[in-house]
Amino acid sequence: MSDFYERSTIVHEHLRGKIGVFNKVPIESQDDLSIAYTPGVAGPCLKIAEDGALARELTIKRNAVAVVTDGSAVLGLGNIGPLAALPVMEGKALLFKEYANIDAWPICLDTQDADEIVETVRRIAPVFGGINLEDIAAPRCFEVEARLQDLGIPVFHDDQHGTAIVLLAALINACRVLGRDPAKLRVVISGAGAAGTAIAQLLRGVNFADADWEPVEDIVVCDSRGAIHAGRAGLSPEKEALLAYTNQAAHTGSVHEVLEGADVFIGVSKGGLLAAGDIQRMAEAPIILAMANPEPEIMPDVALAAGAAIVGTGRSDFSNQVNNVLAFPGIFRGALDAGARVIDGAMKVAAAHALAAAVADPLPERILPQPMDRSVAPLIAEAVRRAVGQ
Repeated sequence: MSDFYERSTIVHEHLRGKIGVFNKVPIESQDDLSIAYTPGVAGPCLKIAEDGALARELTIKRNAVAVVTDGSAVLGLGNIGPLAALPVMEGKALLFKEYANIDAWPICLDTQDADEIVETVRRIAPVFGGINLEDIAAPRCFEVEARLQDLGIPVFHDDQHGTAIVLLAALINACRVLGRDPAKLRVVISGAGAAGTAIAQLLRGVNFADADWEPVEDIVVCDSRGAIHAGRAGLSPEKEALLAYTNQAAHTGSVHEVLEGADVFIGVSKGGLLAAGDIQRMAEAPIILAMANPEPEIMPDVALAAGAAIVGTGRSDFSNQVNNVLAFPGIFRGALDAGARVIDGAMKVAAAHALAAAVADPLPERILPQPMDRSVAPLIAEAVRRAVGQ
């Protein structure tokens, strides 16, 4: 890991960052200058003044995404602030361009106040066709995203929904391999933050209807104190809200106790949480998707040796990497092309099904495409375009 740290630092130092701006219009004559800038630019300005919708046709807006962070929950590094978050936001912008030909800009805000973040995004929104919220800590990320849904352009917190979409695709294909019905699974999620909440909502079909997905019936979400259940004192409002659609059987106890008889473990919490004995107390041949980074909740070899049928992690050095890059470029590409005003549940489910279908013949060691597979984003984009407005 330290080798990658050192090599990445050298690359960043050499390049002074990973992205830049290129011009679509050459400036080689006075006419070129007059068309690209004054006086000719007044023409499109006047047209947009008459009809704001023309900004999508006459400017970068149609293909522009802001990658917005407050630096409060950056990768596994925590609250390192907006300046230190900039290399990650640059990387996100690079991936948007590389996988979906979307022009993305890193916007690192020097505030961690929800009101100020919302106000700032509202003020910069005219430039962009979409907003990708990134690395904003829970519960602030929920509030910020919810309050920006009326912007008229897609606002998508990737740490929540990108993770949930790739996870759902992995679960769909794991069930294809094992011949199981996802709706009948008993699922335990470790982690009640942004990703864990979004995963629970997507698997349960919360806040959307008529999508091509039969909700999972039995989900228990655990935090560091164990199962989140109705009788537990001191729950935050966000954790209280989970009880409207999870743990209907009122399971109690630690994550180790709740795992008894479970079919699926989903980890978005901390490394080294589980041991072989935890896998052995689950149902026969369970599915383990342990995504803590850099150390998963349980190492794949330990889980497999203990009886797991399929194991996925967030790491690139193991099979079945649950990586958000498989989802967000195609999702935004489809949403931008369709002129979507939001990214709704039907679009998320469509993206997950398209991602799962990108693996024609899934195997225990291959339930997701490789993150470097450039064919995935166009497939997801097309599925999202078809789902807009459903």
